[in-house]
Amino acid sequence: MADEPRELTLYVQSKKAVTTFYRTPTTQGTTSMSALPPGAPGAGSDTSTALGDPVYFLSDEQARCVALAEDLAEKRGYKVHVVDVEKAGMIERIITEHLRGVQTFPVLISPLGQRLEGSAKFTEEELSAIMPTELKGARAFSYLKVRGGDLDRIRRLLESLPEVKELHFLTGDWDILVVLDFENGTSNKRRVLDFVTDRIRGIPEILDTSTVVPEYSLTKFPL
Repeated sequence: MADEPRELTLYVQSKKAVTTFYRTPTTQGTTSMSALPPGAPGAGSDTSTALGDPVYFLSDEQARCVALAEDLAEKRGYKVHVVDVEKAGMIERIITEHLRGVQTFPVLISPLGQRLEGSAKFTEEELSAIMPTELKGARAFSYLKVRGGDLDRIRRLLESLPEVKELHFLTGDWDILVVLDFENGTSNKRRVLDFVTDRIRGIPEILDTSTVVPEYSLTKFPL
């Protein structure tokens, strides 16, 4: 798992603004004609040297996408390399050739080549889906067979257990699939089975259980 690439590339497109603020003279005691702001008395017609260096800035919408991607990447064990296509050098422009045809920025490229295009796609769910990560706690799946009775009561009892994260009601040999999560624990199979036999099998209507404890778990869901 550690050998898998863990860096994503995020392409943004900034805007360029040129400032025309007044510059103080570079030589003390003298006033350069070009140092005067356009339209000031004595200013020459050539104002090109009065222009400041270009200033690049991201729209708030793109800045939000960058912040969200970087925040989730850190939590999920990834790094984000941000490339501004407006300031990219020649080599980076060649690299970004595969973005030809893109109409909306930002664009996020995953290590496997998946991509999100446009700020509307930058949601926690979409970003998590292209940044699969290992589950930190112990996750288990338990099939339950129940006898007929008050199904709402059984559901409420299962919902009251903090370790029960999901309930799926089935047709067939098993009646309920329970997703268990032990957030601060370990993937110790005995601990999981102790919980199932003590807490779940302790419900009178539960006739039988069959539990699967994965050796390793990966998720695309938000953590």
